[in-house]
Order: sequence, then structure tokens, then C-alpha cells
Amino acid sequence: MKAIRLAVAAAASATVLLVAACGGAGDAPTAADEGYPFTVTNCGVDVTFDAAPQRVVLLKSAAVPYLHALGLMDRVTARAGQYPKEYYDAATRTELDRIPLLTDRTDTSGHLQISKEVVISQQPDLVLGEVDNLSRDTLSAVNIPLLEEPAMCPASAAVPNFDDIYSQLRTYGRVFGREAEAATAVTALRERMTKIQAQEDPASGRTAAVLYPTVGGGVTYAYGAASMAHPQLEAAGFRNVFGDVKERVFEVTVEELLGRNPDVLILLHGDGDPKAVEQGLTGLPGAENLDAVRNGDVMTQLFNFTEPPTPLSIDGLERIVRRFKAGA
Repeated sequence: MKAIRLAVAAAASATVLLVAACGGAGDAPTAADEGYPFTVTNCGVDVTFDAAPQRVVLLKSAAVPYLHALGLMDRVTARAGQYPKEYYDAATRTELDRIPLLTDRTDTSGHLQISKEVVISQQPDLVLGEVDNLSRDTLSAVNIPLLEEPAMCPASAAVPNFDDIYSQLRTYGRVFGREAEAATAVTALRERMTKIQAQEDPASGRTAAVLYPTVGGGVTYAYGAASMAHPQLEAAGFRNVFGDVKERVFEVTVEELLGRNPDVLILLHGDGDPKAVEQGLTGLPGAENLDAVRNGDVMTQLFNFTEPPTPLSIDGLERIVRRFKAGA
């Protein structure tokens, strides 16, 4: 296992001096704080912190609900990528609006395009989220650590579940020295999960599928047992009709959908008009014969309400249960 020793202590010290020059250092930690150095294994790489990060750059949005729960959004000095407002409550949207957006430019595949120079100019002591043209190795060469959501690690073979959310929340709490806050947030999420699941009917026997249609027609993707969609459906009281498929995501035809004929369809999308996303499936030849389509039991949902596992997955679960609970 490759180990990277990251010089975050110097950056943290510089931040303390800067804050002091502005009238007070507040509670900014130093390298001498108890609990550091701390090493976390992320995507098979050991990342060591000599102090709690003070200048964070977001290259993906997945960490936002974690940072908000821990009261750490003021540590984010810049962000890049897409942050759909539908994901966040008013307080989180206000926090995001205060953070400068470096770029939201993507290539034709939807991957963020940002240069190393732009990120380095922010002088971060932590980058959250790896993008195709700015790798962990590129940043570590200039002593900038990077953490990725475990479910998004390139070689990850782990099957996600809701416990991953609690674990990642604790990891962020440990990295930032907010362990007590993380424990409180985990307890709150567990209690919320209990309340949400109390609303569903486990004896309903209903089936469901989570799909990602192509707007304008084309390939439709389905989510199997290795995706976060699978435990999400189970927690909502459904049986995933593709639960016997061990892959995370795969192409599926209308004929196969008709053969499995789920009672409910949940359609994921990255952005754009939800009606166009729904039409991307219902407009396919033969889709009108699906029970879910005939009965109007089709729901569109933004992608991060399901994957990767974050507190947004619990928001997504709540939306599914509210939409399809008995008597709704």
C-alpha cells in the first residue's frame, strides 16, 4: 500500500497566521493538536494529516452534506462542478453561494474540466473529489492531499449500504477533529432512518427498478446489487427486480424490463428537465406496456439522491417512501 506524507501542517500554520493578522486565530488547530498526525486509507492510499485541514477545495459535490452536518462549510475556500439546488436545504444553499465557483465546465461525457494550476492557486490543504484530468498523484506531487468518496474509488469492489454513510461521516469527523459532532450527526441520521422506514410497508411485496434513461432515446441503464440503489429500494420496502445482477450498472432493453415488469420505476438523472428524462424511457417502443408506466408509478430523481452513499441517499429514500407509501 502506497503511503503519502502530506505537508498540511505548514499550510495550516500559514492559515493560523493569516487569521491572527485579521484579529484572532479563533479555534484553528495546529500540528501539535491532540490526535494528529492522523492517517486515513482512501482508495488504497494512506493519506496523513498533521493538522485539521483549513483550506478545502471541492471538485465534486458528494462531500457537501457531510461538511454541512459537521459545521465545516466555512473551511471550503473554492468549489468546482455542479451543485444542483434541489439537493440542499436553505442553510446549505446559503453556504454554497458564499463559496467562489472556479468552473462548472464539463466535457461531452459530463466530466469536470479544470487545470492543476487553477486548483493549486487556491493553496488548499485538502481537495475533495478526484476528476479525470486532475489525479491524486498530480496533487500529491505538490503536497496537496486528496480524498475521494470510497464508493467512487476506481478499483472499489465493495457493495455499498447505509452503514457506509455513517462510516464516512465519522471519517470526516476524524480528519477535521470534529469527532463529537460526527457522533451526534450519525445518531441523528440513524433516528431519521428509523422514522422513514416506519412509513413503508414491508409486506406489500411490490417490486421496483432504478434506471438511468438516455434523454432523447438511446441506451437505458439499470442498477443491480452492487449499487446504492439496491439497499435504498430494500429500505423503502421494495424488491429490486435486478437484485440478482451482481453488477453496479448495466445496459437493459425494454424487452428485459417487460420480462421483469416492476411495479415501480425510479429514473435517475444528472440535470435537466425531469419530464424529458421520463420521456427518455416512456417514449421507447413497448414501454407503454410496463405496469409502472400504465399506472403512473414512475418517479424521477436526481442522481445523488441515490449514489454515491451520502446523507443525500437518505433524503432520496425519504422521497421514494413518501411518493409510494401505502395510500399515497
